Amino acid sequence: MKSLLALFALVALPVMAAEPTLYGRYEYIALPEIGGEVLKAKMDTGALTASLSAKDIETFTRDGDDWVRFRLGTKDASNKVYEHKVARISKIKSRSDEEDEGESTEVAKRPVVDLELCLGNVKRTVEVNLTDRSNFNYPLLIGAKALREFGAAVNPARRFTADKPDC
Repeated sequence: MKSLLALFALVALPVMAAEPTLYGRYEYIALPEIGGEVLKAKMDTGALTASLSAKDIETFTRDGDDWVRFRLGTKDASNKVYEHKVARISKIKSRSDEEDEGESTEVAKRPVVDLELCLGNVKRTVEVNLTDRSNFNYPLLIGAKALREFGAAVNPARRFTADKPDC
């Protein structure tokens, strides 16, 4: 009987999921591919994808592939230009006014790049769309897809629970 229970425990082991790491609503995240910049990020379970504040966004073709050229869109950013291969173009729908009966929607096309992000001591490559977030308090938004990549859960009552990025 004991061996049967041990066998069952071994079979059931892969089914048990690892506990997520609990983070606060805001965390520091390093961008190793963007000069090692450390940004304050908003952990947003309501957003699907991650977004990075960028300016002077320009797509171009290199060796038959789509690429994007941009500058980091933060108040203390240098004028350095970064270039990354485009993973895809996302179409973001936003309602101009939810109260209107017409419910007109605008579609914004944003280049998406695969970027390494460092949260605490965990580094993951995630899809990040580039857009001007200069009107927002946090230049980096981490959406649900990226949160899954990090095995993260978010406690909105907490802030900056991870150590400073160290990847």
